[in-house]
Amino acid sequence: MTEQTDDKTGGGAWLGMVLVFVAGALLLAGLVAYYALTTLPTAERIGILLVCAALGVGVFAMSPLGKQTWQFALGSRVELRKMVWPTGRDTRVTTVIVFVFVVVLGLFFWGVDALLAYGTRHLLGTGT
Repeated sequence: MTEQTDDKTGGGAWLGMVLVFVAGALLLAGLVAYYALTTLPTAERIGILLVCAALGVGVFAMSPLGKQTWQFALGSRVELRKMVWPTGRDTRVTTVIVFVFVVVLGLFFWGVDALLAYGTRHLLGTGT
């Protein structure tokens, strides 16, 4: 049997896994360097962290998983453009309805609580 290859990248599935591993290693190396090199000024440590993060993101973007992630992000942007947002009037009406229901339910639960408290005090004989 032959190894299955990914036609989009020209390499095998193992190459994609290696690229994702290298990307994670670069991110981890940046974090370790940031916390281990405490003798360096903070600005240099942040610079090392950012360079390692940028390299890690770049390596990840070259992997098949990174390409799929990018395609998903592009597809999400297309779907987001299709979104229909409510008008200002719709938003205000919905907000008023929510506030009215909050007040009504608040009064209802206050009444139920008061009734249960009265019943409990009456049954236990501790109330006035």
